[in-house]
Amino acid sequence: MHPRGAAVLSIPAKHPAVGESESLASYWTFYWAVAAAQLSRWLPRRPSRILDLSGPQARCAPQAAAAGHTVVEIRETPRSGPRSRRVQPVVADPASLGFLADGSFDAVVAEGRVLSRYLVTENVVTEIARVLRPGGRVLMCVDSLVLGMAILAEQNFWAHLSDVPRSEVVLVPWPDGSITRCFGAEQLRELLTDSGLELEWIKPRTTLSPSTVEHVLTMSPQALPRLVRAELTAPLGDEPVGIHLVASAIKSS
Repeated sequence: MHPRGAAVLSIPAKHPAVGESESLASYWTFYWAVAAAQLSRWLPRRPSRILDLSGPQARCAPQAAAAGHTVVEIRETPRSGPRSRRVQPVVADPASLGFLADGSFDAVVAEGRVLSRYLVTENVVTEIARVLRPGGRVLMCVDSLVLGMAILAEQNFWAHLSDVPRSEVVLVPWPDGSITRCFGAEQLRELLTDSGLELEWIKPRTTLSPSTVEHVLTMSPQALPRLVRAELTAPLGDEPVGIHLVASAIKSS
């Protein structure tokens, strides 16, 4: 259920014509390179047991396994093709973790915006906290209010757009009929602390704009590593920029 007393903004899903956006292939190359670098920095230094809820697009399980960790990868569909011996795929709903024992993982990764797809995100994060051991950590990525407002504006939901700053729960329809939950930094902080987790940090996935990245990489494709380093060394902050927010939290002992 939603938090008691929460003001919920939920817009009826429509399928309006949405203009074709420019190709951002270079930006998405940069985006996933940043995500991989952030995960590499965040992963435990010692071999650990990790639960991955992220789905195949994020490719977190192979990366964690290559770093020496044992990974239980929750997937909604069976995995095809070869897999690492350190990755144990389990076909299940990532929102229903009742089959996992309390305190059975050292870390949980919920990348790829997976938590925004579950509208009652509180229930999923509570389960994540339950399966973490004391001192265990979670890394998550969610849709931001910046993205949500852009989607609302693109679909001409102007009246609803003005309600976003006053709403504690923001559910945003996409043109394909799906709905995701978008978060501001304070909403994400409350989500974690209310589930018994201690926030370590929140930051935008990328602070560099897509247009800046596209321009730089069009002029100099070899600049990608420098752009990633610039993103990683940017000061931590939860400024309302970027389409996704990334957060790290720890379960107190």
